[in-house]
Amino acid sequence: MARLLSPRRLLASGLLLLGVTVVLAMLAWVAPSKRYIILPDGAHPVSPLVQVAGARSAHGPGGVYFVDVIVRKATVLERFFPGLRSGSTLVPASAVNQGVTSRTREQLDRLDMARSQEVAAAVAFRALGYHVGSRAQGALIAAVFDGTPAAGKLHAGDVIVAVDGRPVKTRAGLRRLIGVRRAGQPVRLRIREGVQLRSVDLKTMRDPDTGRPVIGVYVGEAANLVLPRRVKIDIGNVVGPSAGLAFALAVMDKLGRDVDRGYRVAATGALELNGTVDPIGGVKQKTIGARRSHVDLFLVPAGDNAREAKRYANGLRIVPVQTFRQALRILATLPLKE
Repeated sequence: MARLLSPRRLLASGLLLLGVTVVLAMLAWVAPSKRYIILPDGAHPVSPLVQVAGARSAHGPGGVYFVDVIVRKATVLERFFPGLRSGSTLVPASAVNQGVTSRTREQLDRLDMARSQEVAAAVAFRALGYHVGSRAQGALIAAVFDGTPAAGKLHAGDVIVAVDGRPVKTRAGLRRLIGVRRAGQPVRLRIREGVQLRSVDLKTMRDPDTGRPVIGVYVGEAANLVLPRRVKIDIGNVVGPSAGLAFALAVMDKLGRDVDRGYRVAATGALELNGTVDPIGGVKQKTIGARRSHVDLFLVPAGDNAREAKRYANGLRIVPVQTFRQALRILATLPLKE
């Protein structure tokens, strides 16, 4: 026993223990856990990403910026010590994938991004008095969630054109018509599948996250918009619909409207075709990212989003908006910044 406690053996044991600790710490730093972490990213200028045929940006010192978040699997160390990443939020996988596979979730997010660009361009053109046409209308089903009333009855690619005989023209219209029901109440949907029409009867259910009545589908707009000019937005690998408001402001900038009036304007919010600014996720991280990027003000959807943004603003001016036209009016009242 005396030999086991000799200085040489104690040193060797200590070095071995230190080595094991270092290896375990390194593994914990890189090994993924089952939870996801949401991290702030910076604000990014939109104008360089937007091209409008035959148009150029209004010149000025300011600019429009979009903000995004970084979402990835948390490491084991981050899982147990989330404070290691400033401004982070840990969430379960279900909050990220929302009842579908990771691959389907990525496809839906890319669909949302493509659709948000098209809608943003349409909203901007309409605000400037241009005519925007469409070849079809309805709520396009992009995915059907398992274990919901729609499972087995509706399919991706179906278009909902009516609820209980009332026409559906937009995703927002479908949400309103379903939202006035009580959970468990039956509804009759009119479905367009290609050129064929059919009726589907099902019951609503209560969304466990929002409490609202839902049928269990993920929808986009079915309208094939006809824009007066070609618009291209190259956003790289950023996905989701939340940059719609920033895109619309940037399109107007390209068409000669000085929307930012010399300020660095960050904006977030999903846009509907009627110009409504819808709530988005990751407000905490987006506010922190906008603040760290030293923008002058941050346009966010009114309501819960704006209230959360103000909690993390730390001096950044938060401007709640409900519609695109309201955002334009607010920006137009800013004193011109030299």
